[in-house]
Amino acid sequence: MKLNSDDESLAESKILLLYILNKVGKPISHNEFLDLVLSIVDMNYFYFQQFLLDLLEDNYINKYEQENLEIYEITEEGKNAIELTIDIIPGILKLEVDSKFKQNLETIKDKFAISAEYTPISDKSFSVRCKIIENNVTIFDLQAHAGSREQAKKIVENWNTNATEIYPKLLEALIN
Repeated sequence: MKLNSDDESLAESKILLLYILNKVGKPISHNEFLDLVLSIVDMNYFYFQQFLLDLLEDNYINKYEQENLEIYEITEEGKNAIELTIDIIPGILKLEVDSKFKQNLETIKDKFAISAEYTPISDKSFSVRCKIIENNVTIFDLQAHAGSREQAKKIVENWNTNATEIYPKLLEALIN
C-alpha cells in the first residue's frame, strides 16, 4: 500500500480499518488488531498507526487499557461512518477481507492466548513472565527468575510450545 495525498485512498484505508474492527464484533488488543489487518491487507505499520490515531481523534474507535494491553473497539459513530462510506472500499477488496477474516482472526486469537517474555535485570539475572489470556482477560500470569539468558530463553520457548500441558500441572500443584 502506498500512502499519497489522494484523499480517496486515505479514506479507503481508514474505512477498511473500521470495517475490519466492526467485523471483529468485540474489543480487540492492539497487537491482535495489527496482526489481523496485516494478515488481510498489505499495509505499512506506520500508516496503520497513523490511521488508528486519526480514527481515535474522530471518535470512530475507542481505546482503553485492560490487563496492560491497549484495547480497541468501534464506536457508534464508527459504525455509522461505515454505513455511509462502505462503497469507498472496492468490492474485490471487501471480498478478500471477508474471505480471509474468520481464518485469520482465529489464528491471531490463538497466537495471543499464550505468551512469554523475558527481561534482563542484570548481566546474569532475568525476569521471565508467562501468561495465558482468554477473551482479553488474563487467566494465568506467572513471573519467575532465571539465572542466565539461555535459561530465560528456554523457559520462554518451553512455555510457548507446551503451555497447554504445563498450565494444568501447575494449577493442580497449586491446588493440592
